Amino acid sequence: MPTLTHLATSATSSLAFLNNQKPTTKSLIPPSTLIKYSLNFKTLEPPKLSIKAKSSSTSNPSIVNGASASSAPDSLKSRLQNGETLYGIFLLSFSPTIAEIAGLAGYDFAVVDMEHGPGGITDALHCLRALTATRTPAILRLPESSPTWAKKALDLGPQGIMLPMIESPKMAKKAVSYCRFPPEGIRGSAHTVVRASDYGIDEGYLSNYAEELLIMCQVESEEGVKRAEEISAVDGVDCVQMGPLDLSASMGYLWDPGHKKVREMMKVSEKGVLKGGAYLGGFAMPHDGPIDLKARGYHMVSGTADVGLFRSAAVDDVRKFKMSLIQGSDDEAEDGKDGDDKYWSE
Repeated sequence: MPTLTHLATSATSSLAFLNNQKPTTKSLIPPSTLIKYSLNFKTLEPPKLSIKAKSSSTSNPSIVNGASASSAPDSLKSRLQNGETLYGIFLLSFSPTIAEIAGLAGYDFAVVDMEHGPGGITDALHCLRALTATRTPAILRLPESSPTWAKKALDLGPQGIMLPMIESPKMAKKAVSYCRFPPEGIRGSAHTVVRASDYGIDEGYLSNYAEELLIMCQVESEEGVKRAEEISAVDGVDCVQMGPLDLSASMGYLWDPGHKKVREMMKVSEKGVLKGGAYLGGFAMPHDGPIDLKARGYHMVSGTADVGLFRSAAVDDVRKFKMSLIQGSDDEAEDGKDGDDKYWSE
């Protein structure tokens, strides 16, 4: 088998804490080898990194012309079943380059956000392809919980789908039905030609899709919190994603998501989700960091959004320059104190 290029993943301190595992590396496979060779990924284990190997970015690893995918990494669902806590990022920019960087950085998953981001299905597809190249599982967040949006999103082949503003078990059952082919659901079928089935090349897609797809329902209102346990118990709901910003707005605390009453309501919902049997997912906030979420039983933690990361970096960059002008000169910085703050990768 030809030599594969290996890329070692990077890890932050919070990622190391969340997974507490030794790393493996990602392997980039030249497209030409997919037809000719089986997928036999080798891994390296640098002693200083601490993050688990990541999953494939499509719900079903490719099986092309008899090639075996037995050595493909675990799916998000299987990793959750193994007790891992996964760390991810939300992508709102719809930039394939940013998506690719996020994947190479080592996130366990990336949520392509069609609810609050400006992009649609076509834009999401470009991001999914970039994430696939880095073997990073993609989750698509829908603009609304509807059969049409779910059908178009699932045909792209994400590993997970996130349906917003679920407020009752009835709504949760409908959400699951959008993700299942008849007779279990109402999802429209074009499985012979869509990306999810490798454009019909993956003959096992219909047998495996339901087992491998992660269905996430968002609880983000007072009404949803009251019925969180029932929503969590619905057959087919794998994970309940908490929405602290919408919840705080529904309670009258739009400008204060860290308000005591909001946090109390969050804890009530969290306990209900865990009691109902689904995995618990959430987004870290300034007053409620990734480690805090993990300590309360969260299984999927999203620590940041790409737009927020760039905003913070840009604002800080401008601030540093303005401050250097006020201080008179940045010549003093040449003594090596700022040696790590370089614009390029010298």
